[in-house]
Amino acid sequence: MFSKSRINEPGPKSDDKSKAPETQASKPNMDFTPSAPKGKVSASVLSSDLTIVGNLRTTGDIQVEGTVEGDIRAHLLTVGESATIRGEIVADDIVVNGRVIGRVRGLKVRLTATARVEGDIIHKTIAIESGAHFEGSVQRQEDPLAQGRISAPVPQAQLAPPMGASANAPAQKPGDGV
Repeated sequence: MFSKSRINEPGPKSDDKSKAPETQASKPNMDFTPSAPKGKVSASVLSSDLTIVGNLRTTGDIQVEGTVEGDIRAHLLTVGESATIRGEIVADDIVVNGRVIGRVRGLKVRLTATARVEGDIIHKTIAIESGAHFEGSVQRQEDPLAQGRISAPVPQAQLAPPMGASANAPAQKPGDGV
């Protein structure tokens, strides 16, 4: 009725053989862990041969090496030396190594020696290295990102008419007085 099983017999156990491959198989799985900590996504890189026409928006990080014709909103934006951005940049941290034509708004803005910026900079803190080229105005604000928050567009019917005009009145034509 009851008999000894092979598990209790002396000698190599079949379980030992199966355990060794499991530990070896689990070790390679450890090699595939992401390089970034959990919850942290690596930066999106736009290569130097890439041209994007349109706006980019992310809560993550972007590194631009190519050309972007449009606005960019990100957490951290790095503009590479070969990059050109034509549009507004809004990010918590901005590092400009390349060319930006447009407004720059960020909590921390850094223009390196190779930076070329044509536009206004609104910042909380700024660093401009010797050799950077900058044409525009600089304005410090406690929260430079506040004015950049996108809200839903207001329907045309809800917009207030200009002073002295009624919502239903036709537009005044040249030569109609005044």
